[in-house]
Amino acid sequence: MVQIINTYGSLLLSAMGQTLLLALWGLLFGCILGIVFGLASVVDNKVSRIISKIYVNVIRGVPMIVLAFFVFYGVPYGIKSIFGARFVLTSLQAGTICLALNCGAYMSEIIRAGIQAIDPGQMEAARSLGLSYWRSMFRVVLPQAIKNMIPSIVNQFIITLKDTSILSVIGFPELVNKAQNVIAITFKSFEMWAIVAVMYLVVILALQQVANALERRLNRGREK
Repeated sequence: MVQIINTYGSLLLSAMGQTLLLALWGLLFGCILGIVFGLASVVDNKVSRIISKIYVNVIRGVPMIVLAFFVFYGVPYGIKSIFGARFVLTSLQAGTICLALNCGAYMSEIIRAGIQAIDPGQMEAARSLGLSYWRSMFRVVLPQAIKNMIPSIVNQFIITLKDTSILSVIGFPELVNKAQNVIAITFKSFEMWAIVAVMYLVVILALQQVANALERRLNRGREK
C-alpha cells in the first residue's frame, strides 16, 4: 500500500481534484436548475407545477448510470440522426450535464420545501408594501429560505460528490477511473480500493463537519 501511495499518490490526488471539480460544476448548475424548477413548483400556475413535477419524477426515477450513458452516447447519436451533424460531448461536459440534471431534481425539492417553510405572512407583507410577486420572492422569501437550506445543500454536495464515481463509465478521469487504471498496472485491487475509500471518507467527513457546524450556527441564530 505504501508503494502504491509513493508511486501513484500524486495521480490519485489529481484525480480527487478532478472529482471535486466535477462535483462543484454539477452542484452549481444543479442549484440553477433547482431554483428554476423549485420556484415553478410553488407558483400559482398549474402548467409550471406539472412541468416541475415531471422533471423531478423522471430524473429521480432514472438510475444515474443510465442517465450518464444517455447523455454521453444517446444525445450525440440522436442529434446526428435528426440533424445529420456530428456532435460530440467530452466526458467533462457529459458528466457535468448528468450531475446537474440529477442534482437539480433533488435541489428543486429542497428549495420547494425551504420556500414552503417560510411563513406566508412574509410574502403577504412584502406584497402589501407594493412589491411584485417575483420581487417579493427574490428579495424577501428566497433569501430566508436559502439560509435555512444551507445544511441541506452541503449534504446534497456530498451526495453529488459520491455520484461522480459512476461517471467513470464514460471515461471521466475522476478518482475511481484512475484507480481502475492503477489496478490494471499493479494488480493490487484490495490496496487500491482501500486507499480510494479512505480518500473519499476523509473528504466526505470534512464536508459533514461543515454541514453540522452550519446547522448548529443556524440553530443558535434561531434561538436568539
